[in-house]
Amino acid sequence: MSERLGDGFLIGGLTSSRHQHLQIADTLVEGGLSGVLFSSAVAVTTRLTQGCSPLGPRHQITESSNNIIVRIDDRPALDVFKEDIGTELANDLDQVAGLIFAALPIIGSDTGDYLVRNLIGIDPEHKLLAIGDVVNSGMPIMFTRRDRETAHQDLVKMLNILKKRLKGKQPKGGVYYSCMGRGQNLFGKNSEELKTIQQVLGDFPLLGFFANGEIYYQRLYGFTGILTLFL
Repeated sequence: MSERLGDGFLIGGLTSSRHQHLQIADTLVEGGLSGVLFSSAVAVTTRLTQGCSPLGPRHQITESSNNIIVRIDDRPALDVFKEDIGTELANDLDQVAGLIFAALPIIGSDTGDYLVRNLIGIDPEHKLLAIGDVVNSGMPIMFTRRDRETAHQDLVKMLNILKKRLKGKQPKGGVYYSCMGRGQNLFGKNSEELKTIQQVLGDFPLLGFFANGEIYYQRLYGFTGILTLFL
């Protein structure tokens, strides 16, 4: 769908819910897609912020099968993983759930952008890793940590970039799609994420939702916040 837009771009998020996956598109619907297509006459600016920070260097997957990583840099995948996360976590792998994630760097990105994916399995006997995406030999990979302080710094950085683009003007409105792994799970229960947006950009109409995956151009992200402003 994003490719069919030509010079346009697609932003949004996957529906998340504890029960039914309900959406509103003129009426109440369930499943499928809903959204709005704006013409080029509507001026917008958009940017994303990451919720995880890299651990260790960029590596290369040298052997894999579907979503299972066998070898990284021609070494057992789990050995490389343990080196990057440090001794404390390596000695108790039960701690990494919800804290450590895989990251797939976007080739050609001039901003060091990457897609965060969940670790869904570790095989200590065979030293394998399973992640929430299909991977191939030759692909780059890093490991990241979900970190509130770093995520807040990246959020402020994104907001200041958008503020500079506004050139002193107030946005007419905005939409914000935030991963459900952010919000109170990352910033606490006091709406700190939205308050930070307000502190940097001021008061303006803003709507959005917590997503089970964030769509930005032609990619599906995780643990990101995507803010689009109407100029």
